[in-house]
Amino acid sequence: MKEVGFLNGQVDAALARQGHMDLLMVVDAGFPVPDHVELIDLALKPDTPTVPEVLAELAKIHSVEKLVLAEETRQHNPTYFKNVTSGPWEGAEVEVIPHTELKVRSHEVKTIIRTGDFTAWANIMLVSGAGDRWKLEVPPKE
Repeated sequence: MKEVGFLNGQVDAALARQGHMDLLMVVDAGFPVPDHVELIDLALKPDTPTVPEVLAELAKIHSVEKLVLAEETRQHNPTYFKNVTSGPWEGAEVEVIPHTELKVRSHEVKTIIRTGDFTAWANIMLVSGAGDRWKLEVPPKE
């Protein structure tokens, strides 16, 4: 029986399929998920779980190099935006785009994890990155 890491088998399998630069989204309860994209629905009841709760668990085992959020998130939920962008992947690049563009880009992701979050514009796209386990004989010049 699995007792560590992400216990949800679908999420665990989706993470195993992520490679460098692959896209994964964690979205609120109302996000329009494209029919052709794998949906893992974790929504249990309103605000359970929330996007930040899922992100905190993902951060324990998933490397991310870029976060993509909607401009509307920054405008209408600035505290939420600050908390998410300074959270577990602090230092990752942050791209801010219109919510309409985020919905268009959602057609390119491998998997969308839907939460029960009722925070407006709580959606976040994660660009998978290489973690600190990768070895370099000569580090790249800055």
